[in-house]
Amino acid sequence: MTGPAEAAPEAPATDATELITRLVASGRTVACAESLTGGLLAATLVDVPGASNAFLGGIVAYATELKRALVDVDAHLLEERGPVDPEVAEQLADHVRTLCAVDGRPADLGIGTTGVAGPDPQDGHAPGTVFVGIASPRGIRSVRLTLAGDRADVRRSTVARALAEALLELDEIGARAAE
Repeated sequence: MTGPAEAAPEAPATDATELITRLVASGRTVACAESLTGGLLAATLVDVPGASNAFLGGIVAYATELKRALVDVDAHLLEERGPVDPEVAEQLADHVRTLCAVDGRPADLGIGTTGVAGPDPQDGHAPGTVFVGIASPRGIRSVRLTLAGDRADVRRSTVARALAEALLELDEIGARAAE
């Protein structure tokens, strides 16, 4: 399922802190598979004290072939649609949950990012075209973003939106920390 584009939140550090806090409080974990964000999502999460209690790890699969080789994104999908696709984001999010399993337990939440940071178009997609995938035991979904700015702006905005979407998913699976 792909949702409409919206402006990305501007508070990734705050959202990262809230995400880690809520995951730790609920005994849940997160993992991420990143393309255009190039590890920025993982770095933002591990900047939070206590992240090791909830963040299992991440995979940066920047090259299209590595999306298949490391994260097991369907080769036919990549060949037919290319890496900038909602289903690619969904597979990144879903597959990283098990790829980052610890003691046989997959991550409770998977986040996938793919898109075009710019400045040039890629495979017919304009710079700022981004898909964020979210996977949990509840299911898999993606959100399409249309972001403005230079490469750094697009990457930061993608991380901000990915964190916001992860928080929404926690709301859906009932992971609210006790107040």
